[in-house]
Amino acid sequence: MSKQQPAQFINPETPGYVGFANLPNQVHRKSVKKGFEFTLMVVGESGLGKSTLINSLFLTDLYPERVIPGAAEKIERTVQIEASTVEIEERGVKLRLTVVDTPGYGDAINCRDCFKTIISYIDEQFERYLHDESGLNRRHIIDNRVHCCFYFISPFGHGLKPLDVAFMKAIHNKVNIVPVIAKADTLTLKERERLKKRILDEIEEHSIKIYHLPDAESDEDEDFKEQTRLLKASIPFSVVGSNQLIEAKGKKVRGRLYPWGVVEVENPEHNDFLKLRTMLITHMQDLQEVTQDLHYENFRSERLKRGGRKVENEDMNKDQILLEKEAELRRMQEMIARMQAQMQMQMQAGDGDGGVHGHHV
Repeated sequence: MSKQQPAQFINPETPGYVGFANLPNQVHRKSVKKGFEFTLMVVGESGLGKSTLINSLFLTDLYPERVIPGAAEKIERTVQIEASTVEIEERGVKLRLTVVDTPGYGDAINCRDCFKTIISYIDEQFERYLHDESGLNRRHIIDNRVHCCFYFISPFGHGLKPLDVAFMKAIHNKVNIVPVIAKADTLTLKERERLKKRILDEIEEHSIKIYHLPDAESDEDEDFKEQTRLLKASIPFSVVGSNQLIEAKGKKVRGRLYPWGVVEVENPEHNDFLKLRTMLITHMQDLQEVTQDLHYENFRSERLKRGGRKVENEDMNKDQILLEKEAELRRMQEMIARMQAQMQMQMQAGDGDGGVHGHHV
């Protein structure tokens, strides 16, 4: 009776091929299986079309039951934080998108403290991530850190308002800011270009750090290089949002119908909506990496310098540190005084003992 030969392991590839060229495919499969997480914050005054734009970007309805407050309610209204999470799936790839809205921003008569709530929220997410990262179970950390902030600028002014400058300067070291000119269909092409230039000049003048798209690698194809160049040239993005389907030139398009014609949302000749969406999708990974390697690392190193103490705001932080230093100094002084007193007593006792022995001799 003949013995059955054991099955042989056959190298499927050609000789001289190790196989680690397949590693990117493994990473891709693992990433697709796990899914992706992204948190987008939208900040701007009421009525600039933030919710409409977000719904247009992701073809979803994030705010089905939104109630718009009246003018009387807005007077005393404080800034709120509303985070909506939606699971989007496209061709087998899952995206857990969290959109953080900030209703009430810029609505009150006194807007001095209106962005403290937003800064506090950004810091809280960093704090939570740091806590989870330092915990025992690090396998299933949910990343709610804010990866990108669309800052909506009104098209009706002559550039940035003092509130815009103050807010962007307050958060530019914490989050990637992408400036967006809202309701761009209210501007002519010349007005649009003039406003873009004015905003960029003011951003540079006030040393505000906005998100800069990384340069295309030299080995990238020419189309991608050209796309990156066009996206960079379009900042700040002037956009129009709409969830309505309108018939134009015999086809259904999302747009806004006016007596003189239709503004198509996804027409790059009409506005930068398509460019903004392309920037967000093609640079989503980079936005997350900048958040991790720059903003989160800055937060983490600051926390480690403070010895892991959590603080609510910088003014209170400075006062608290001064008080703690003073208390520590007092404790040290008291301890030195006690040690000096003990040494004095020991020396006196030693002298006394010495005197007695000398008398006996």
